Amino acid sequence: MANKLYPDAKAALDGLLFDGMTIMSGGFGLCGIPEKLIAALRDAGVKDLTVISNNAGVDGFGLGQLLETRQIAKMISSYVGENKEFERQYLAGELQLEFNPQGTLAERIRAGGAGIPGFYTKTGVGTLVAEGKEHKDFATASGTETYILETGLVADVSIVKAWKADPYGNLIFRKTSRNFNPMMATAGKVTVVEVEELVPAGTFDPDHIHTPGVFVQRLFVGRDYEKRIEQRTVRQREPA
Repeated sequence: MANKLYPDAKAALDGLLFDGMTIMSGGFGLCGIPEKLIAALRDAGVKDLTVISNNAGVDGFGLGQLLETRQIAKMISSYVGENKEFERQYLAGELQLEFNPQGTLAERIRAGGAGIPGFYTKTGVGTLVAEGKEHKDFATASGTETYILETGLVADVSIVKAWKADPYGNLIFRKTSRNFNPMMATAGKVTVVEVEELVPAGTFDPDHIHTPGVFVQRLFVGRDYEKRIEQRTVRQREPA
């Protein structure tokens, strides 16, 4: 087994970064984001990045840090409504944006990881999403329907956050963080994982592994996670 373990985020990214590269960044909102790897990208100063992520973090945290340092040139995203700096840069023409319906984005990533160059979907037909894309009619049970062609996505590096891992890189994700992370782990030319807990080899029941280690090239244990909440919503307590 090649050694996949690295001491920290900076070491795990060493030799992989270059200006103009494409990065996939896991997580949903602020849940399951690779906090340490994003901070390491910020500190590395790599620029002109294309970042594929469901959203763009929030101001000052997550991918929002890379927007503030102007390291991101283009976002391929689904939801960006929590980030004022994102909005400012996009409306000012300083940031490129490729918008995707959320399910389409997930499938584009899954397809890229599976080696599928493109697929047809009904989602977005007749909307701005379909502009400039190939349209094709298919016979269905309900008649002829129009679909649009979407392309699979791959990245130079995928950065992923997992809950538990073993030294082979087998991964288990916790609850909502099992969203874009597993798909992105398959779609990077190199996948770098930060994990909260490293367990001995043989600990996992093979049937319980979410991402097999064959997809993981580099791994390190992160500590002191913030795990912020995007929008904290609480109800008032009932009178005693």
